[in-house]
Amino acid sequence: MSTIGSFEGFEPVSLKPDDDDHPSERERLPVEERSSGRDSASDRIARQPSVTESALYPNPFLQPRSTRKYFVTRPGAIETAIEDLKAHVEEKRGEVVQGFWLLTEVDHWNNEKERLVAITEDTLLICKYDFIMLSCVQLQCIPLNSICRICLGNFVFPGKSLDKRQGEGIRIFWGKREEQSLLSRWNPWSTDVPYATFTEHPMKYSSEKFSKICKMSAFTAQLVPAVQNAHKTSSEPGRGKGVMVSTEPILIETYTGLMSFIGNRNKLGYSLARGSVGF
Repeated sequence: MSTIGSFEGFEPVSLKPDDDDHPSERERLPVEERSSGRDSASDRIARQPSVTESALYPNPFLQPRSTRKYFVTRPGAIETAIEDLKAHVEEKRGEVVQGFWLLTEVDHWNNEKERLVAITEDTLLICKYDFIMLSCVQLQCIPLNSICRICLGNFVFPGKSLDKRQGEGIRIFWGKREEQSLLSRWNPWSTDVPYATFTEHPMKYSSEKFSKICKMSAFTAQLVPAVQNAHKTSSEPGRGKGVMVSTEPILIETYTGLMSFIGNRNKLGYSLARGSVGF
């Protein structure tokens, strides 16, 4: 049901003061004050740090140095992505986007993938966006009236699985799991999967702005009524039965998980700065 569409000219400057031309603050103090044998108030203040860590980084979220490597946090990146997707949807599909979210998709082989997700009146859009080149790479369009079940819960794995993850997510079904072919089920690159699984993006705690668009609860709160409304207004045969929302464990059926072990720990599914190379 879903459709896939070097710097030159700078001279180093020493920050060490010249002892001959710039006497220290201690040497500039009056003789009487230095000979008093006790610190003056101004001397004590001068020895205190001029800027504290909290003043440098007043953000109560993650420290800037830990978020700069994600290209999505670069100034204007997420805004450009949202405008690109909004313009595409309005021009090509004639629909109006009701909300955007930045989430992490977890595929059927437990691989994490950075995704920009949008909801219109009729469609759920899952966009693979390149935040380095600022361009949409792939767009999957799922009719809301084809979504039959939404599952919320913690991730679980087979008992003998060597690759496990903590946390909770949401799984959206638009087809029966039994309809998925065996080849598609065990193919790590298959896109013919009748469901999508999401969890919160790692940058949720980077700023207040990202906290809003990465919050899975807000995404769920808008998705469920949108799907319910799409079922009510659908005139297609077999539609209108509604959507089932359940709370249960979300099974990810991987056992060795070598590919996801390497990929997830190196964040290969994200637009990330990797030293002098970004991909």
